[in-house]
Amino acid sequence: MPDTDAKPFDPAEHRFGPTHWFEDLKVGQKFYINSRTQTEALFAAFQLASGDNHPIHYDREYCKALGHRDMLAHGLQVAIQGAAGGGIFPHVVGESLIGFLEQSSRFLKPVYVGDTLYPMLEVSELKPGRTTGVAVLKLTIHNQKGELVSDGEHKYLIKRKPA
Repeated sequence: MPDTDAKPFDPAEHRFGPTHWFEDLKVGQKFYINSRTQTEALFAAFQLASGDNHPIHYDREYCKALGHRDMLAHGLQVAIQGAAGGGIFPHVVGESLIGFLEQSSRFLKPVYVGDTLYPMLEVSELKPGRTTGVAVLKLTIHNQKGELVSDGEHKYLIKRKPA
């Protein structure tokens, strides 16, 4: 039976929750990103999107001849597993997010086809400005063995609370 006293549906209200502003963020706050197994399909999709067709990413025999156990993931393929949109961060900050300013990555261990990656973003620094602030988030990506395979940093421009 329909609720006649119910407020009409508003698509603008269909979201994760209220907007969090720069001042609402805290150093040490973590933002989960879904884990993902690096399948052959992901390797092929990345090769198609990037145009990088070096045999270390697609030729098992070439990889084995170089001492690798399987095809080696592209570094940037690993880095994009930390894309904030794959997790909750952009949903938490909502409309206060102005833009993605910068990112850095280090590749610490090889990632092979079949590895599962577990990315996490953590607020490491907050740089306030007059009307905005820069949120610096440390990125870590671990594999299924608990090894840190990549780390880096993301910087986002976030609006401060309106007066």
